[in-house]
Amino acid sequence: MEISCKCGNRCIKPVSEVLKDIDLFYKPCNNCKAENIKKFSPLADQINLDKIDNSFGSCKCGKRHLDVVMSHVLKIMIDEGIKDRKANLRNACVPLVTPGYPINSVPYLSEDSLVILSSEMDKNCAEKIVKEVGEVKGVLKGDIRKTVGIKDSDSNPHVYELLAGCDLRCDIIQTPYGTLGIYKYQHEIHIEFPRVEFPKIETLEKALKNYDRPAVLDCTCGPGTLGITCLKAGARKVTFNDIWNPAIEATLINLEANGFPVNPSDSEDELIASGDKFEVYSMDIRKLVSSVDEEFDICIVDTFPGVDTTEFVETAGKLGKNVVVI
Repeated sequence: MEISCKCGNRCIKPVSEVLKDIDLFYKPCNNCKAENIKKFSPLADQINLDKIDNSFGSCKCGKRHLDVVMSHVLKIMIDEGIKDRKANLRNACVPLVTPGYPINSVPYLSEDSLVILSSEMDKNCAEKIVKEVGEVKGVLKGDIRKTVGIKDSDSNPHVYELLAGCDLRCDIIQTPYGTLGIYKYQHEIHIEFPRVEFPKIETLEKALKNYDRPAVLDCTCGPGTLGITCLKAGARKVTFNDIWNPAIEATLINLEANGFPVNPSDSEDELIASGDKFEVYSMDIRKLVSSVDEEFDICIVDTFPGVDTTEFVETAGKLGKNVVVI
């Protein structure tokens, strides 16, 4: 299955290609430098805003310090009247680097390596940022405090608004079974910041240790992280399911990107796609019970924070021996 980015560019790459030289991706060269910008002080009190453009803080290697890039973004927001001259870097917007990779220092960014999120943005300003700030590939409008997606079939979905560019990001996830790359259109899928240790993976690892080549149902799979981890761990079969269609779209991308070829279903049943060791569905888990004729060794329930998992657990219990709430 050939999967391309909605923007038409080559944003989706095999994870093996993304991981190549990843340790050097955000590191400065010997000539890179950073401006000493105080995050809590007004930017206009520290720097002449008229001097901030693509050459500001740039290096011949093509990278700029994150604070320099965000200063460029904030300068445009001030020029466009989105922010006043008292604005500082801390209250400008949320930077989401791509690929999202845990590092010990502030990153130096290259072209198209940043998506930004702001609750105050407008379309004109967003388009100007994407045009003038080379590191920014996409601009979103939304509240970081609100989780993107849908909690259950009785809830209304929440999404951010993509104002300009492309918001496809890749998060690098470390697992005991190998490194994953998880792609997300960030206006449709919840944000997860990169970290060295991933608690959800640790919980899943404990469950997997009790089985040899288990059959796994990922009841609420999101972009596919946990189910793909199970495939990497040697699961006999993994069934992915999520009621949120954008999550399923992301899962299909991530299966392909992580080395699991996808075959779209041409049948009239509820099956969306399948592969050598997996199937993909998109439905309410209560309906999945009548669509899947299989008993699973492990059923994974991973809902949004604050969601009552009681009905999820009860329903999953009809399909599998061991329900793991993550």
